[in-house]
Amino acid sequence: MSDALLDIEPGLAGLAPSVGDHLRGLRGPLHGRILATVRAAMAAQGRSLTGGQGQGLALGVQTAVDTFVDAVADPARELTGTREVFHALGRTEYREGHRVDALRTVLTLGARDIWAFLVEHATGPAGPGATPAGPAPADLYVIAGALFGYVDALAGAAAEGFLAEQRDTAQDWATTRRRLVTLLVQPDPPTGAVLHAAADAARWPLPATVAVFSVEGTDAEHVARGIGAGALAAVVGDAIRVVLPDPGTPGRFDRARQALVGRRAALGPTVQRQQARLSYRLSRRALTLHQQGALGPDPVVSCDDHLLTLLTAWEPGLAGHLAGTVLAPLAGLRPTTRRTLAETLHGWLRRQGQVVAVAEDLHTHPQTVRYRMRQLRGLFGPALDDPDARLLLTLALHQRPTGEPDRSGDG
Repeated sequence: MSDALLDIEPGLAGLAPSVGDHLRGLRGPLHGRILATVRAAMAAQGRSLTGGQGQGLALGVQTAVDTFVDAVADPARELTGTREVFHALGRTEYREGHRVDALRTVLTLGARDIWAFLVEHATGPAGPGATPAGPAPADLYVIAGALFGYVDALAGAAAEGFLAEQRDTAQDWATTRRRLVTLLVQPDPPTGAVLHAAADAARWPLPATVAVFSVEGTDAEHVARGIGAGALAAVVGDAIRVVLPDPGTPGRFDRARQALVGRRAALGPTVQRQQARLSYRLSRRALTLHQQGALGPDPVVSCDDHLLTLLTAWEPGLAGHLAGTVLAPLAGLRPTTRRTLAETLHGWLRRQGQVVAVAEDLHTHPQTVRYRMRQLRGLFGPALDDPDARLLLTLALHQRPTGEPDRSGDG
């Protein structure tokens, strides 16, 4: 907004002092008329001037009228104070839940009525104690330019306040939600009082169960709106973390999947609210593995469908070390023999020693499987009869199905 009415309408500098005196003499009746107009405009919007916001608007209108009347007489005076009043009114409009253009409508109607009032009183009555004669038509046009420019400037200040409050509120909400998400997934669970206070601040009813999703991107609010159902989202670390309340509700998981189409995401398991960190850690690790291409082509994956991969790949290098240690008896064999024996051992472990079933899986003769198993018993000895050793062998062959040694240098 301009700092002076003269900046809005330079022609004011040419008005005679009597014009300003004339407007000042009309200040009282002008207040009453404009307040009546504003009251009617507010009523049309389903509002009144009796509440806190209504009283503030009434005071703002009175301030605007006084400032305009005084500024016509002294067009170089600053308008900063009035601008701040309407900036604050714009903020209040947002907090009260009104539209950004509601206040502009009231101002526009008020400006038209001021103009009509000034035209009606363009010529003052003669006689002792009468107000000075009104402005000539040419002067009225100058005043009109100043008036409507002035109202546009006030409406602009109100719009700036409205948008500033909207922005600040959004930032506050983002901070509040991020704090709640962080509390839910942090290593040390917060006390009940702290968690309930954070949930109340975020207006988020604490659920009994949750699932935490990890999603590529930084537009947490957009993702939360797409999922709906009270989803809480914030950027934590290098991805969006979404806390979905009561994910067992029919259709809730499906809707979340649909909302995440086109994004790479990992859906954590459903857990009790107090175990939210577990769901968060699984989904975080799953998203990392997914980005590395370890969980298949589907952009949205569920941790529950990849638990074995998560288990074996949790600590980088550990699964490789396990495979290298457990499958060491195969390391010295020729590649073809090593691959054949590894496939046979893997099939035998999965089929729990059923030779015929293994032969069918490998499209070979049962005698061939028995021959290979004798070779494997010679290599692994009693380990093939030990339950713990068989579990380790199964995990190792899941990591390296062909039994090849690690040649990466970091296994």
